[in-house]
Amino acid sequence: MHFDPSELEKKIAQIEDEMQAEGFWNDNKAAQKILKEQKILKDKYNNYKKLNEHVEDLSVLLELLKEDYSPQASDDIKKEIDSVKKEVEAFRLGILLTGEYDSNNAIISIHSGAGGTEAQDWVSMLLRMYLRWIEQHKFKAKIIDELPGDVAGTKSVTVFVEGVNAYGYLKSEKGVHRLVRISPFDSSGRRHTSFASLDVMPEIDDDIEVDIKDEDLRIDTYRSGGAGGQHVNKTDSAVRITHIPTGVVVQCQNERSQTQNKQTAMKMLKGKLLEIMISEKKEKIDEIKGDYAQIAWGSQIRSYVFQPYTMVKDHRTGAEVGNITAVMDGDIDIFINEYLKSNA
Repeated sequence: MHFDPSELEKKIAQIEDEMQAEGFWNDNKAAQKILKEQKILKDKYNNYKKLNEHVEDLSVLLELLKEDYSPQASDDIKKEIDSVKKEVEAFRLGILLTGEYDSNNAIISIHSGAGGTEAQDWVSMLLRMYLRWIEQHKFKAKIIDELPGDVAGTKSVTVFVEGVNAYGYLKSEKGVHRLVRISPFDSSGRRHTSFASLDVMPEIDDDIEVDIKDEDLRIDTYRSGGAGGQHVNKTDSAVRITHIPTGVVVQCQNERSQTQNKQTAMKMLKGKLLEIMISEKKEKIDEIKGDYAQIAWGSQIRSYVFQPYTMVKDHRTGAEVGNITAVMDGDIDIFINEYLKSNA
């Protein structure tokens, strides 16, 4: 994809002119939307300028190294080059995020599939992996719904991810994730295969219209679950909303009141229904709502193998990593990057 910094400068200047126009703040929602666009464009342009400065600094250091070589200086410059390479790659991938909602916050939901307790433990492992990735990218995470496993792990969990381009990056993770390992829950030490599905949707601004009729909704309240503590409500404050025409189900229990849980659940529903509207294909409803018919063999997007060897492989792009410990610690950029490049 072509990146033209001069065009970006022009676009920023146009927006700044628009902001100076009389009556700009008369429509606060529209003004906030323009401010958000300006921030995204300015951040992109400033990142481009910083990268240029880093490259120029490296050029100077390399020239100095030629005149006065030292092993220590050489090692330091190599580290700087590796760092700039990562920054350039991240910037290049950011340019690929041109979808209408790519810059939005994201909501991810992980559900256990085939594998019982082992699959529920797999959900907890994936949750930890994504929370590490979120932290590394300086995004913010908030768990808004969680259903503990029967023996260990987690049956399902929903996380709100706040940060520019959170949805653009995380949308690549949507699908079934397969685990192969010797189960710690099997006294015989046998190898088990387990599955979990991950659904991703953008957080949708209130000014975007999605036609949701009251008669199409079934709203149930129930008591919040979890491990207990001061933030677990003792009343029926958790909310589950079912959109009857599509079968989409969303729920939220970790806010402090039923009203807040309902507001968050409606945002989740809005995001899922918007994806259905975008797809304009009825046969994709099951995929979009994240209710995978078979969270099992043949439907996985990625496999994580702990035994008899260690490897993580993405079946869509062919990307492979042998260091499974690093992946489970949140180092999943290679899979996200390859997916974005293959879909550019």
